[in-house]
Amino acid sequence: MTEYTVEFVGTGESIQVSDKQTILKACIEEGIAQEYSCRVGMCLACSAEILEGDVVQPAARGLTDEEREHYALTCMARPQSDLKLERGVYPPSIENDASAAAPAADDD
Repeated sequence: MTEYTVEFVGTGESIQVSDKQTILKACIEEGIAQEYSCRVGMCLACSAEILEGDVVQPAARGLTDEEREHYALTCMARPQSDLKLERGVYPPSIENDASAAAPAADDD
């Protein structure tokens, strides 16, 4: 078992996370307020942009293959190196879905 440092950019928070543990589970154990909901890789509430490092997250079904390279679902992601993550940054697929669902402004 190997431990890696996971740093959350902009918050000053960092934790040690085993390669056998999800980032979310480590956050909960350490008292770090990481947003989450479903805990099964579908809702994307726990998204974080990967600024540096690598994760494995085979069950992150809410992400496209390309998004898995740049975003971590902390409920599924297990570190494979030291990481720098930016929490609350969502992949383009969810950002595009949100703007498509927003009602158009009425100029009347």
